[in-house]
Amino acid sequence: MVRSSTVVRSGKEAVWARWSRNSSAREAAARAEADRLRARIEELSGDRARAEERVLRLAITREEAARVLEEPPEADTARQEGTPAGTPGPASPIGAVTVPPWQEGAEASVLPRAYQDLLEVAEDAGRPLRAAEFAVAAGLATDKAKVEALRSKLKRLAARGWLAGEPGGLFTLHDHEGKTPKPGQ
Repeated sequence: MVRSSTVVRSGKEAVWARWSRNSSAREAAARAEADRLRARIEELSGDRARAEERVLRLAITREEAARVLEEPPEADTARQEGTPAGTPGPASPIGAVTVPPWQEGAEASVLPRAYQDLLEVAEDAGRPLRAAEFAVAAGLATDKAKVEALRSKLKRLAARGWLAGEPGGLFTLHDHEGKTPKPGQ
C-alpha cells in the first residue's frame, strides 16, 4: 500500500507542477496584456490632450475672428472722417495684407512695410529688376519658394499701380506721368 500512496503523491505532485507551470504562463500573458493596455492608455491620453488643445485653439480663433468682424475697421472710419490718403492706416485686423490701389497724391507710407521696402529697392535700382534681383537687393532669402512669394507681392504692386510690370518678368517703378522706363534703360 505504501506503493500506491507514493504513486498518488507523485501523481498529485505532477498535477501540481503542471498546474503551476500553466498558471505562471497565464499570469505572464495577463501581465503582458495589462502592460500593453497601460501603454495604449498613455498613448490615447496624449492623443486626447492634443485634441483638446486643438479644440481650445480653434474656439479661441473663432471667438477672436467673430470679435474682429463685429468691430468697424479703423481704416474705414478714418476715410469717412476725411483722413488724407498719405497717412498710414492700421494693419489689417485678420492678417491679410492690404495693398490699396495707387491714387494721385498717395504715398508709399500707406503700404505695409514689406511693400514699402520693395518700392525703395525699385527706386534705388533705377532700372527694371526680376524678382530674384529684388530679393538680393532687399536682403531677402533667394530660394525658389521665397522668390515666388516675392514675385506675388511684386505682381500685386503692379496690379494696383505702384509698380509697372515689364515683359520678361521685370518690375520697375510706375511712372504715372507716362514715362515708364523701358527695360535696359
